[in-house]
Order: sequence, then C-alpha cells, then structure tokens
Amino acid sequence: MNQLHAPTSSSAEVVVDSELTIVDVLIIFAKNKRLIIGLPIIAAVIAGAVGLALPNVYRASTKLLPPQQSQSSAAALLSQLGGIAGAAAGSAGLKNPNDLYIGMLKSRTIADKVIEKFDLKKVYETDSLEKTRKKLEENTVITASKDGFITIEVEDKNQKFVAPLTNGYVDELLQLTKILAVTEASQRRMFFEQQLELSKNKLAAAEMALKGALDTGGVISVDSDSRAILETVGRLRAQISAKEIQLSSMRAFVTTNNPDFKRVQEELNSSRIELSKLENGRPDAAGKSATNESGQPGLENIKILREIKYHQMLYELLAKQYEAARLDEAKDPSIIQVLDRAIEPERKFKPKILFIAAIAGVIALLLAIGLAFLGEMKARLLRSSTGATQWVQLKNLLRRK
Repeated sequence: MNQLHAPTSSSAEVVVDSELTIVDVLIIFAKNKRLIIGLPIIAAVIAGAVGLALPNVYRASTKLLPPQQSQSSAAALLSQLGGIAGAAAGSAGLKNPNDLYIGMLKSRTIADKVIEKFDLKKVYETDSLEKTRKKLEENTVITASKDGFITIEVEDKNQKFVAPLTNGYVDELLQLTKILAVTEASQRRMFFEQQLELSKNKLAAAEMALKGALDTGGVISVDSDSRAILETVGRLRAQISAKEIQLSSMRAFVTTNNPDFKRVQEELNSSRIELSKLENGRPDAAGKSATNESGQPGLENIKILREIKYHQMLYELLAKQYEAARLDEAKDPSIIQVLDRAIEPERKFKPKILFIAAIAGVIALLLAIGLAFLGEMKARLLRSSTGATQWVQLKNLLRRK
C-alpha cells in the first residue's frame, strides 16, 4: 500500500513546487530588483534623449462653418409665376454640405493651388508634384464634427509657417466656391442665366424676322379678337416651354415618381390640352383677319408676330425667375464662414518627450518582469534531473542548423 501511495505523494510535491504564490512573486521581484527598476529608467532616459533629438513639429488648426440648408425665399413668388425654381429648390438641396466641402478641401485642385502658393516643393524638398501632394496630405487632417463644423489641422516644422499654410486651405476653398455653383441658389441662378440668354437670342431673331417682313409687306391691322387669341396662344406656349424646362431640370435631381415632378407633369399636360382646344376651336382666326386685308403676306406676318409674342412671354417668365434666383444667391450668407482662423502655435505639437519616455518605461518594465519570471522558471526547471535533461535537449535543438 505504501508503495502505491508513494508516486502520488511525489507528483503532488511537483505540482506544489510548480505553483507561484504572492510571496514567490515578491521574492522574484526582490531577486531581480535591479533589472526591474534599472531597465525602465534606462529605457525612459534613452527614449527621452531620442525625443529631444527629433525636430519639433507644430500644428495649427482652423474651424469652418459651411452654409446651412434653407428654403428659398423666392419659392412663393416662383410658384405664383408657375416657374421651376420652387420645385428645383426642394429637390436640389444637398443632403450633407460638410461632405461636399471636405471633398473640395481634399481635391487635387486645392492641393495644387496651396503647393504653388507656398512653394511646397522647395519646403518639403521633393522633386515631383505627386510626392509633394502626398507629403502635404500626410501633414493635413480634415474632419467634420457632429456640431456641423469642419476642422482643418496642418503640421509643419516651421512654427511661423504652419498657420499661413492652414489658412491657405480656407483662401483657396473660398476662391473655388466662387467658380463652382455649390449652393442651391447659385445652381438655379446659373440654370436660368443660360435659359434666359437662349430665349433672348431667339427673341432677337424673331424681331429681326418681323422687321424684314414689315419692310416687305407693310403694316398689318389685327382686330381685337385676333389679338386676344394671339396673346393667349403665345402665353400658353410660353408656359408649356417653361414647364418643359422645369421637367428637364428636375430630372437631374428627382425621379419620375417624385410628387413635385408629377404635379408639374400634370400642369404641362393641362396647358397642352388648353392650347390644343384653342387652336382647334378657332383655327387661323388671326390669320383670316390678316388675310382678308393683306392677303398671304399678312398671314406670314401674323405668324411672325405670334412667334414674337411667344418669345416675349417666355423671356419675361425666365427673367423673373432669374432675378429671384439671383436675389436668393445675393442674400445667402458667405459660402464659407471662418469661425477660428489659424494662429501661430505657442507650443510644439510633437515630439512629446514625457509621453515617449513613459511609453518606453512601461514597455521596458513589462520586459524586465517577463525576463525575471523566465529566469525563475529556468531555475526551477534545472533543479530537477528531468528538467535539466530537457533544458539541455532544447539547447541542442536550437543549435542545430
């Protein structure tokens, strides 16, 4: 029986010997106190010295407020005119203006302008524009916060240079927004400006045609009924053209299932039906009056006059909508409002000597503790014959090629 229990007692001793108590841990620390205390101190001193040798880097930041979305003040006027601005204003707004302006700030266009303005190829000592862009991107951080502000942070070794470089982003962004139509009002203004110029040219061409016809056929007398029909047909045609322009502009922003798109489509169909009824109900009413008095040349002249009335009314509608869009654009706040311009930093941003030394000290402390425990495990392993044999075997295996 005793022989049976002997191995069990021996293995229990081995298990107890392999476990570490708090006292054992403190003993290990005491044995290796020089390593555990000295290594972190040496590492912190070396890391601090390296940090002192590194060049100082300064950071400047500026905070911007992009324009906020707002409903156009001309919406009521344009809806009364039957124009396109009201629907376009509701559908063309930006979902998140911050994303747009951050994209512009990170664009190659602004980067190249900043590089050229501050001669960054010489500052960064690069031999190509692509490398300079990459270096500038590495030194620049552009973020949007939850409160709606855009922050631009730029780092540089020159304390006096970093603030102007940061503000250079803002200056170039302001210049770029003057060229690009990024707001709803500016988009509408540019659209109506193009349409107004086109309508103006067509009206001028129709007036020149009428002048040539009058020089050839003389003056035409038109009765009151024919004049009323002429004006009504011109007004309806102008409204139809305006709504066709409206639908064309809306297709760039909304789908055909949009309620505003459907409403304008219904208004267009209604105007077409009304025009069709008027033309089919009294065909050539104005033309007959002119033909009775002046013959075939009078009919041609009345057609030209009808074209002039159409282009005049269309031009008036587009002119009113253009003025409303222009006023909205003029009333818009500054495209970019600078809340905090970058100023010269008083202190360096990095290297942070204390932080570097602390990190190096903590890593060295963990390494020292690990080496102390490895040394204790090795000592315990060598105290047994089996462990010593295994240790020798491990060294031999490691020495083999």
